[in-house]
Amino acid sequence: MRKSLAAVAGLAIAGLALAGCSGGSGENPSEGGGGDQNEVEVFTWWASGSEKVGLDALVGVFNEQYPDIEFINAAVAGGAGSNAKAALAARLEANDPPDSFQAHAGAELTDYIEAGQLQDLSGFYSDAGLLDVFPSSLIELLTVDGKIYSVPSNIHRANVTWVNTAVLEEAGIDPTKAPADMDAWIADLEKLKQSGVESPLALGTEWTQVQLFETVLLADLGADGYTGLWDGSTSWDDEGVTKAIEHYGTLLDYVNSDFAGLDWDAATQVLIDGAAGYNVMGDWAEAAFVQAGWTYGEEYTTWASAGTEGVFDFLADSFTLPVGAPHEEAAKDWLTTVSSPEGQKAFNQAKGSIPARTDASASDYGPYQQTAIESWASDTVVSSLAHGAAAKISWSTDISSAVGKFATDKDGSSLQSALVSAAEKALG
Repeated sequence: MRKSLAAVAGLAIAGLALAGCSGGSGENPSEGGGGDQNEVEVFTWWASGSEKVGLDALVGVFNEQYPDIEFINAAVAGGAGSNAKAALAARLEANDPPDSFQAHAGAELTDYIEAGQLQDLSGFYSDAGLLDVFPSSLIELLTVDGKIYSVPSNIHRANVTWVNTAVLEEAGIDPTKAPADMDAWIADLEKLKQSGVESPLALGTEWTQVQLFETVLLADLGADGYTGLWDGSTSWDDEGVTKAIEHYGTLLDYVNSDFAGLDWDAATQVLIDGAAGYNVMGDWAEAAFVQAGWTYGEEYTTWASAGTEGVFDFLADSFTLPVGAPHEEAAKDWLTTVSSPEGQKAFNQAKGSIPARTDASASDYGPYQQTAIESWASDTVVSSLAHGAAAKISWSTDISSAVGKFATDKDGSSLQSALVSAAEKALG
C-alpha cells in the first residue's frame, strides 16, 4: 500500500473522514478506554442477508469467549457499505468513534490513518502471535510505514465468475471451461444470446460495475500491469487500458437492462433464476447459492474471470481500533475473537470467504472455498479496486463515478480521460 499524496477536497465521504478528530495517532496513547469494559460497540455494514449471518456467527464465538462483555451491533444498512462509511465519517468528525469498525484492509484505510483516527495494532499482532499465523504476503499488504492498523476476519476473492451450468449447457457451452481471454468470453456471451438468453451477464449497481471493470483491466493488463496502475508504473492512458475499456463496453451489451437498480444479491439472483448464464461477483456470493440449495459442480460452478487464471484479486474485511475507543480493552477482546481460529472458522463458513490464518483446515470448508484456499496459497495476489484494497477512498470514488457515467454514455475516450485525471490527482 502506498503513501497517499493527494487531498480529498470535494468528496463528501472522504472529506468527512479527513475532517475527523485531530488529537492522537497510532503512535500515541488513546484517549479512550476509561469507562467500564463490559460492552463493545462494533460498527459494520453487515445488516442483512448472508453478511449478517456471518456477523452473527462471529458474535456467537465472541459471546462464548467473553461472556461478560455485551456486544452492541452498530450496523448501518444499504449502499454496499457507502451509507455506513458516511455515518462513520460523521461520528469520527464528532469525536464519537465506535470501539471498532469494519473496513476493507488495504488502501481504504489511508484516509483514516492520515487523519490520525486509527491506533497502531503492531503490538497486538505480536502479543496475539498473528505474525506467525497470517501469511507474510498478507502482513505486507496490511503494513503501512511499518505499522498495522487492522485485523482481517477473512480473505475474499473478487475475480470470480459464477456460472449457471444448465443455462450454458442448453446453449452448447461447456460450463467447466473458463474462456482463455476476454475475446473468447465475449464470443460465448454472443453464443448465449443467440440461443435466446436475453441478458447473458447479470450485473448490478455501480460498485458491481467497478468490480467487473477491474477484472477486465486485470485480464488485459496482466497482474503486473494492473498492479502498476496503483503505483504509477502503468499509465492510465496505456493502450492496455484502452483495450480494457473497449472490452468492458462490449460486455455491457450483454447485461440485464435493470442493472443500475440492483444490488449484488439481486444481480446474483438473476443468475440463480436462470435469466443469465454468468455473474462476476466476489465469493460472498457463495452463501446465496448454498441458501438456494444448489450444489457446487452441479447447478453452478465457478472459474477465475476470463483471462485472469492464476491471479487472486484480493480483498479482506477487517476490524480496527479507533483512537478514542470508549471501551478499548473490550475492543481488543473483540479483535482477539476476530483473529482466533474459532472466530475465523465460524465467520468464514457462514460468509463464503476463507480464513486469513494459515493453520486453518481446508476440510472445514465447502468445495468452492477449498478452491479459493488453494488459489490463495499459490496464485499471484493483486489488490481489488472495488473493495478498498488497491486505492484510497477518494481515488476509488473518482473511478467509480467515471465508470458509472460510462454505463450511461458509453464514451470510452471520456472514461479514459477521467481515469487519467483521477490517477494524477491521487498520485500527484
